[in-house]
Amino acid sequence: MSVATYCLLCYRKVSTSGTASRPERSWKDIKNIAKITGSLLLGGCLLFTYEIQSLRRSITLDTQAVRQEKLKSYIYLHTVPLDQNDFQSFTNRIRKELHKTARKALEASANIFQRESDGEPHSKCNVEDHEFPVWLLLKKTQSPEKMVRLKAVESLAKIHYWQEYQYRTVAQACDRRTIIGLARSKDTDLRFFLPPRTLPKVNDDYSIEDRLHHLLSSLPQSEFDQCIKYFTSLALRESTQALAAQRRGLWCFGGNGLPYAESLSTVPSEKLEVFSLQALIKHSKISSHVDKIVSNGGLQLLQRIYMLRKDSQKIQRSIMRIIGNLALHEHLHIDIVDSGWVSLLAEAMKSPYVIQSSHAARALANLDRETVTEKYPDGVYVLHPQHRTSQPIKADVLFVHGLLGAAFKTWRQQDRDKPMDESISQEDDYTECWPKDWLAADCPALRIISVEYDTHLSDWKVKCPADSNRKSMAYRSTELLSKLKTAGVGERPIIWVSHSMGGLLVKKMLVNASKDEGMHDLVKNTRGIAFYSVPHHGSRLAEYSVNARLLLFPSVEVKELSKDSPALKLLNEEFHEFLKNKNFKVVNFAEKLPTRIGSMMKLHVVPVESADLGIGDLIPVDVNHLNICKPNSKGSFIYQHTLKFIFDSLAGDIGTQ
Repeated sequence: MSVATYCLLCYRKVSTSGTASRPERSWKDIKNIAKITGSLLLGGCLLFTYEIQSLRRSITLDTQAVRQEKLKSYIYLHTVPLDQNDFQSFTNRIRKELHKTARKALEASANIFQRESDGEPHSKCNVEDHEFPVWLLLKKTQSPEKMVRLKAVESLAKIHYWQEYQYRTVAQACDRRTIIGLARSKDTDLRFFLPPRTLPKVNDDYSIEDRLHHLLSSLPQSEFDQCIKYFTSLALRESTQALAAQRRGLWCFGGNGLPYAESLSTVPSEKLEVFSLQALIKHSKISSHVDKIVSNGGLQLLQRIYMLRKDSQKIQRSIMRIIGNLALHEHLHIDIVDSGWVSLLAEAMKSPYVIQSSHAARALANLDRETVTEKYPDGVYVLHPQHRTSQPIKADVLFVHGLLGAAFKTWRQQDRDKPMDESISQEDDYTECWPKDWLAADCPALRIISVEYDTHLSDWKVKCPADSNRKSMAYRSTELLSKLKTAGVGERPIIWVSHSMGGLLVKKMLVNASKDEGMHDLVKNTRGIAFYSVPHHGSRLAEYSVNARLLLFPSVEVKELSKDSPALKLLNEEFHEFLKNKNFKVVNFAEKLPTRIGSMMKLHVVPVESADLGIGDLIPVDVNHLNICKPNSKGSFIYQHTLKFIFDSLAGDIGTQ
């Protein structure tokens, strides 16, 4: 049945009044109902055929019901039994009439959507008066003028009073560009998006795993580094172990050095999916592999897992991360949209969880070539604006986390350990990411970006043989600079906000950028740097044995943070040299309270003297290392002073608030 018009076949005998005989009256009404139905089929893509399954004698129409329901989403057909001998001929007659009506609808659609080359007013054709504004908006979404298209999409996104069939009609008539625009518009009604196509049911309990195994096996076995090879082989090995376990009734998981056995009924298939998705994330970063992922059914397979794992935010985030990586390649946009991913991403954008919504926002931003010129590589997330906006963006604020941090959790509000005093703040004042919620509200003219990268305290259990080389500040800074340039960083004024090791990365990136002609704009447009407990002169963390793993196998990051680290000393000297003749502002926040390390020890991770760069203001705060970047309220000293620093640094670019 068409989504635009539902025909509910009610099997009960209904007599009709009038002078015409029953067959004549019923056939006349069928033509009328076909005409009414045809008015909803403008757009060129709503052609459908009624399949009559069980009609025994004849059909009559309750014309009063038709009049009542004409502007609603249902038309009720009352039926009486139809003889078997009349079934086929009657079915063919109905199809013929409906096809005729559909052809008329297509002609009307062509008249509405023809190019306005002659400047004549729009013809309403056979469109009902109450429906004409809908189709006029749709016509404008396909205008050759960009501003007309954007205004039309904006107008559509503001509609919240339509009936069901109107949303579904527009959903079927929208082109891909309009669907993406609606998904990136704030507060869009989700009924604008057709649900993903229903995938065939899977009877085999292990078919998902088999398909993941097949997809990974089908990807190129060359042109990738040791890390990708490691994750791919790990996923395939674990999958093989699980398949073998089916035959012996027990499952043993030993790929990560933690062997254990469980009954077959409790096989943690989610673990296997996580390994496979980790490998696919790596593959989705290689341009020569993305086409293989799509052509081998990756979009549909990932969609199936996404729908089945609604209870696992981790798996859903990994999948959206892959989709976001695929969306970096414009030639794959048609496949991504047509496979139904936009409706899932639009729904995820409304998630109350900042991580979910931000992953979806990144993927949709990479799909939206109508209003977004830059692209967001893996690990670069826009916290604001995540939707289309008419607000001009005047500056960028970049947040860079530190050791064991993350793009979102590092910048959450300080955790509460007791009930709030309602006289101080309200419950809805709490935020899981204050740059996204507070800073965006206080200064909407900013584009707020948070970056993410993996860090470890110990190399006791290395995730990938090549990870050690990738953990150095030299490697990370080069990689992050490349990603930020792709995201358009450097094209407008910049404020850097960093915590702990993230501040060292910012220093290294600026030093490297000053030596690269292609990155000079990034240096030129830097207006200020805020350092939260950054160990400019080293950290005491590397001096203590938190546990045997840290003592015997400290990670590259921990080694570089030690006071006697040659790399740290060289970086500090280079950065001081770099700062000469630079006029941007610097502020250093320092922790005054110790941080609990493990269960037995507390220490000042970054002493005040180490947090002092020697340039800019030094502001000690009564918090520990973890909470120095987590203000406890919007009125707290840390947030208000950071906000003032941003405004002062950008005073000439965005004005004062």
